[in-house]
Amino acid sequence: MLREAPPFTPRMPRTGAPLSVRMTNCGPLGWVADRAGYRYQASHPETGRPWPAMPALLGEAWAALAGAGAPPEACLVNLYAPGARMGLHQDRDEEDVCAPVLSLSLGATAVFRYGGTRRGDPTRSVRLASGDALVMGGPSRLIFHGVDRILPPVPGLLPGLPGAPALPEAVPPGGRLNLTLRRVSRAVPA
Repeated sequence: MLREAPPFTPRMPRTGAPLSVRMTNCGPLGWVADRAGYRYQASHPETGRPWPAMPALLGEAWAALAGAGAPPEACLVNLYAPGARMGLHQDRDEEDVCAPVLSLSLGATAVFRYGGTRRGDPTRSVRLASGDALVMGGPSRLIFHGVDRILPPVPGLLPGLPGAPALPEAVPPGGRLNLTLRRVSRAVPA
């Protein structure tokens, strides 16, 4: 998938400052950020090619964990180097903010911070290790959240789950890969 849709460096709207996380997408739509703003689009911002298909395993994870009837339309793939972080933000670029967001963690442990639905609400932190899944849905769908830091590997302990595949070469040693599945448009009732 990373060969078909190589990771790119998103940029902040208005300032053009690069984010510390590299990313790519799979599925019919992909999330991008650049001077023009935050949005979903059907093609890679650098190659112009459509995003690769979402692997069936991700659809199965969505069905088992998200509790949503309609399938995901986008899988944002964030690649964190050891020093990368992501500031507090809300996932609100989707037309359907009632559908849950499913986050799957692979690689290094991240310190994940979350708060309430207002930026100034108190926050708490949890560690998301390789193999962890997090669902933001219902009242927690629009909480502010972010990644404060990536924790260095503990000497003598193998990262990840036993038998888990190695991370792609695009993820630096000691880095993390996060897959975030989202429904973008409102599902049409059957």
